[in-house]
Amino acid sequence: MRVRGDVSEVLVVAASWLVCIVRRLRSAGIVGGLFLCLGVVACGDLHFRPQNLLKSDIDLVADLHYRQSQSLMRELTLKLYKRNPEQLRHSPGYSVEQRLQQLFSRPSPMPETGLLAVRGAEVLELALAPGYRGDRVMATMTGLNGMLRQSYAYKDEFFMFDQLDQQKLYDSARNVEILIWRLARAGGNGRPLLLTNSLPGEPVNLSFERLFGKLIASQDMMARVVALQNERVINRTAQNVAALAFFPL
Repeated sequence: MRVRGDVSEVLVVAASWLVCIVRRLRSAGIVGGLFLCLGVVACGDLHFRPQNLLKSDIDLVADLHYRQSQSLMRELTLKLYKRNPEQLRHSPGYSVEQRLQQLFSRPSPMPETGLLAVRGAEVLELALAPGYRGDRVMATMTGLNGMLRQSYAYKDEFFMFDQLDQQKLYDSARNVEILIWRLARAGGNGRPLLLTNSLPGEPVNLSFERLFGKLIASQDMMARVVALQNERVINRTAQNVAALAFFPL
């Protein structure tokens, strides 16, 4: 299973760079072989379906990146509950499997009852509040998933006339970085709000850092692909490290 996941990540990056190369060489008429390669990459992961005929090369890459982000967030959710099992006790009657169903059901996730009035980065702010008394893992992943879905215009599949915003994709990657920094900050009892990587004296565990890093890289790559498609420049706003405020999308 791990090998398949790694191959999928390589396919996502390869497909993204193929799209960039295709757009640069299109005017020279040297794209037949590249489109064939892109088709093999996309179909190898998504399988050919009739509706794929309504997709552009960018749409196929967007599908791959979106599915990759969902896979990474599912893995993060499982690991967070394993590392912070006490959080599930704040929601009696729920299992980890039920939480995953709430977060990642299709066509759209089921909202957490206590978080209906907020979404995206606002949910993250609530989840990171020291006084929050709910399931902090669920709130954090609800906010993260909502924010990343917002960067993909709340779509889970993309077709020829769909438009993505490169700035939202880029800013969502910066928000993931901010989330990592803020999770590591101490809560009221001197411990992090949620345990992720190993604490001093524990065996080294950087698996959370690896998963978050892949999520950031995927969003950044998709932002560059969309910027090239839209012929727009990404506004690389400097982060306010002191405030650690999330960027609105």
